[in-house]
Amino acid sequence: MPFENKAEGDWTVVKVTDMRLDAAQAEPFRKHVLTEIDAGQSQFVIDLESVIFMDSSGLGALVACLKQLGGQGEVRLAGAGGAVKDLFELTSMDKLFKMFDNVEAALAGDGA
Repeated sequence: MPFENKAEGDWTVVKVTDMRLDAAQAEPFRKHVLTEIDAGQSQFVIDLESVIFMDSSGLGALVACLKQLGGQGEVRLAGAGGAVKDLFELTSMDKLFKMFDNVEAALAGDGA
């Protein structure tokens, strides 16, 4: 599976290990995170450091996860760079998600 979880205190860090979060990976990613939400997790850092391409399906999966939390949790994004970061800025999704340079900063809440 192209996703790895790591517990960091109250946070679940979900690392996307694939280089793409697109139509092929969006639904498995969404299901992966929703399974964690159903198990009671509500604070997530999504590590996008390895992702070099994301399309609207990937964005939609992230939004679906945020909506599933219903305001009762948080999704922070870490490590988005290049074209992925540009996509968030172009679509104004950087206003919806708190974005951080790396996982450590996201866990600390520094540099949003």
